[in-house]
Amino acid sequence: MLRRLLRVFLALVALGFLGYGLARNWGETTAAVTALSPWAVLGAFGAVLAGQFCMLLAWRRVLAGLGSPLPLPVAGRIMFVGQLGKYIPGSVWAYAAMMELGRDHGSPPRRTFACISLSLVINLGVALSIAAATLATQQAVRQAWYLLLLVPVIIVCLHPKVLAWGLNLALRLARKEPLESVLPGRTVLVAVGWTALGWFVYGLHTWLLSGRWDLYVVATGAYAFAWATGLLTFVVPAGVGVREGAMILVLSPLIGTGPAYAVAVVSRLAFTLGDAVAAGIAFLLGRQASRSTAEYDDQNGSGSTALTPDRNRSGSPGA
Repeated sequence: MLRRLLRVFLALVALGFLGYGLARNWGETTAAVTALSPWAVLGAFGAVLAGQFCMLLAWRRVLAGLGSPLPLPVAGRIMFVGQLGKYIPGSVWAYAAMMELGRDHGSPPRRTFACISLSLVINLGVALSIAAATLATQQAVRQAWYLLLLVPVIIVCLHPKVLAWGLNLALRLARKEPLESVLPGRTVLVAVGWTALGWFVYGLHTWLLSGRWDLYVVATGAYAFAWATGLLTFVVPAGVGVREGAMILVLSPLIGTGPAYAVAVVSRLAFTLGDAVAAGIAFLLGRQASRSTAEYDDQNGSGSTALTPDRNRSGSPGA
């Protein structure tokens, strides 16, 4: 209870600083928001949804590599509906929701747990790598150089053997049975590829909102850096306030303080709405497709201990 109150307090503090900054730059910020083209805002929202789809493809690939190949609508239901738990103070709700939804569709909880953990590591590694490559000349990133030290650590951690050891350690701490096989390296590479594509698509939304057509590369790095900063500040639900602050630090010297606040606020609204829309669509499509998942329940029922990739009749890993 005390930890939950602390998280709520820290979230309110972060929001307080963001609100104070907005109040100080209210006129400039509102003018920047008003000046945004409706087409730019609509395009930004579309980029958010497209980026989320890329992340879903990466997430599904990892889950399949762990032995639970699910139809795309079902995987979307597990991921998008379950991740709404990130808006609740506490770090366990999204995990718990996704694991429970995975169980409903034949993916044992430890597989879903491992998939979530691995996907977060991949996302963080790709985001920090993009930030390092695109923002090396930006003062805000140079001041946060210590975050970039995580990049080589994450790359090492993505080696299949190191990855298996780390996931088994996390599973033991979560009191789950360990993995019995190493996640194929090809699966990791494909997931990294989809994740990287997702980040460059996300960059489109920051670029469109910035109104500077020459800043796509920096805009992509700005959101990647902001997201990574918000994730690492895990005590604040969904990185609220922290993510916006990091984005403002990067963009302010380039487009001005007011426009940077406008981009940060509209970006947060676009992603919050995107999460809700993606969850709604996935819930409806996943419900219809769930009837076809009986085969996965038979193969991988919630009590299954088999964690090697499922095999089809030819002996090759299932798609």
